[in-house]
Amino acid sequence: MYLTITAQRTGKGLKTFHGSVRDYVIYLEKENQEVEPAEQETFFDQNENAIPPEKVISEIDGNTAKLKKREPRFYSIVVSPSQRELKQISTDPEALRQYIREIMKDYAASFYRDRTVTVDAIKYYAKIEHERSFRGFEKQVRENAPYRKQIAKLRNELAKVEREEIQGNPKTIQQEIHRLAQEAPHKIKGQMIVAGSKKQGLQSHIHIIVSRKDVTNTYSLSPGSKFKASETTLHGKRVKQGFSRDQFYQSAENTFDRIFAYDRNFMEKYGTKKLYRQDPKKFVALLLGLPNNEKQLALKLLRKGGIALPNITTNKVQLAYKAFMKLKQGVERAVQSGGIEI
Repeated sequence: MYLTITAQRTGKGLKTFHGSVRDYVIYLEKENQEVEPAEQETFFDQNENAIPPEKVISEIDGNTAKLKKREPRFYSIVVSPSQRELKQISTDPEALRQYIREIMKDYAASFYRDRTVTVDAIKYYAKIEHERSFRGFEKQVRENAPYRKQIAKLRNELAKVEREEIQGNPKTIQQEIHRLAQEAPHKIKGQMIVAGSKKQGLQSHIHIIVSRKDVTNTYSLSPGSKFKASETTLHGKRVKQGFSRDQFYQSAENTFDRIFAYDRNFMEKYGTKKLYRQDPKKFVALLLGLPNNEKQLALKLLRKGGIALPNITTNKVQLAYKAFMKLKQGVERAVQSGGIEI
């Protein structure tokens, strides 16, 4: 499970969404442009399955009373089950909607307030997508990069030859481009994988737009990373404030396992990822001390994340720890791509 919470962007740039939620809603409609109306995924909330995009825009944009100019109007939550988790539910859209409605209860319960916050106080709209693309840091993109760079250089050279700016043999250059494309280690249907290439297999995930204000447009509910559970003094009274991301992430994982009877491996657990960041040596000791079947699956999940692991026995924890530290950047990528981001 990969789960993130991101504030509405307020800066300028290609993919920033400021002022209105309209641009983000239009972005989330991109998959619907390629399928028949009957097969399109619609926005949904806690009670309705088919909410028009224009209603999402008007409801989120209209729920911003008394927010300061630089405060986010909404947050984006992305919930990306792993392929193992999607297999457990057969990528059933109704099962995904059920899951989202349950974890939004967990989301509401993670607010630290004097009043009880329930899911009925949360204004949100969710959308299922069934495609994901490779990102620049992933193994396949990184290992293809030298080939892509050489091909780009050759294509630029070919263009100059065709414009008669330099001397050269177009046929020879084309042959070299073809050779490099064939030798690139990672392809999908014969095409080199680059950042933005669509991934194969089960890729369903959910985007959730959550208003900063509650449904009554009265009080603020911010899950921002700076808003940790704490107490402050307001008008002489101690007031509870904040949001526990830790509680939300753990609850989201527990809810999936409970609803779908999922047997979660050591490497897929939220606590494992947190432990890796806080105490890598203990992480290695626990990994190597797992029962053999569970350990083999955990190591397989790491290898799928692009890590060439050393063959070290369980009685050599110190040696394993040193080897893992040498692979720290790669292990970090595997830990992140395999589950909830902390």
